Amino acid sequence: MSSRLRRVIPRLQNPSRWNQNRSMKTSARSIAARWIATWFGCGYWPKGPGTAGSAAAIVVGLVLHHLWRTPAPAFGILAALLLVPGIWAAGEVARQAGKKDPQFVVVDEVIGQWVTLAGAAALNWKSWLAAFLLFRIFDIWKPFPVRRIESVPGGAGIVLDDVMAGVYAALVLFTLGWFNLY
Repeated sequence: MSSRLRRVIPRLQNPSRWNQNRSMKTSARSIAARWIATWFGCGYWPKGPGTAGSAAAIVVGLVLHHLWRTPAPAFGILAALLLVPGIWAAGEVARQAGKKDPQFVVVDEVIGQWVTLAGAAALNWKSWLAAFLLFRIFDIWKPFPVRRIESVPGGAGIVLDDVMAGVYAALVLFTLGWFNLY
C-alpha cells in the first residue's frame, strides 16, 4: 500500500482525525457527509485535491461509459442527482471543519466535471481529456460570474461555482465537438 493511502485510510476510519483543530460528531450523518464531500476520500490527496476529485469523476465516468455505454447527456443527469446531496454534504463538512470552503471537499469538482462531460458531442479519448482540462481551467480561472457565485454561503456556494465552471467548460467542449475538433 502506498504511503499516501496509509495517510488517507486512517482519516476515513477514525473520525477524530478528520480535523485536528475541531472534533466532529461521529454520527452516521457526519460520516455520510464526510464520504460524499471528500468523494470517498479523494479530497485527502496531499497535492491538488481538487484535481484528484476531477480525475476521480473522469474515472467513474469512464467506467460507466465502458460498462453500460453511458452517453454524454447522462452525466448531466448524474450531476443533477448528486447536486442536492453534494450541497448538503459540502455545507455540513465545511460547518464542522469551521472553514468556508475546505480543500478536502471535492464533491463540487465531481459535479462540475460531470456537467462538463454532458456537453461532449462524442465520448472518445480526446473528449475525455478535453473535458478534464477545460473544467480544471474554468474552475481555477473562475470567470464572471463564477467567482461571485462562490460567495454564496454554505454548501451552495461551495458547489454552485463549480457547476457554473462546468457549464462554461461544457459550452466550449460542445463547440469543439460541433466543429469536429475531437
